[in-house]
Amino acid sequence: MLIHDGIISPQELAPILPSEERLKKGPVAIIECIQDIPCDPCVSACPRKAISMREGITDKPVLDPAVCNGCSLCVASCPGLAIFIVNLAHAPRAATVTLPYEMLPVPKEGEVVTALDRAGKPICEAKVLKVMKNRKYDRTLAITIEVPKDQAMNARAIRVAAKGGRP
Repeated sequence: MLIHDGIISPQELAPILPSEERLKKGPVAIIECIQDIPCDPCVSACPRKAISMREGITDKPVLDPAVCNGCSLCVASCPGLAIFIVNLAHAPRAATVTLPYEMLPVPKEGEVVTALDRAGKPICEAKVLKVMKNRKYDRTLAITIEVPKDQAMNARAIRVAAKGGRP
């Protein structure tokens, strides 16, 4: 549980996930923010108004998956690095995950990296498809990786190999 080890559990995650039907339609945000804290940059980052706060700035953000098109502008806006875009419709056996990234070295498009789970444990190799930098969020990149479809809901970080090394 998040409160005990800092890692969101499947039980805590279940109520905030878009439906399986919506996940299969294409890219959609997954907001893994489950604590009431004063924060709302994701709300103003969404041009479609798919993210809202029901009871003000100290509430948890709520996503309307029917409105979200997976544009990823919310990913870099989240200071808690808690928003991801998952696209299960990417390919028959592969999915994409767009995740926030604030480390060095910055991966390059086409590079193979190690995908990590919420606890930071390696789960699979991933190919970097896109590296996005938004001037408004100059220290947080949004990195899109391709992973096996069965790891799309687990991949939440990446490890980039040091120059000349392995991931």
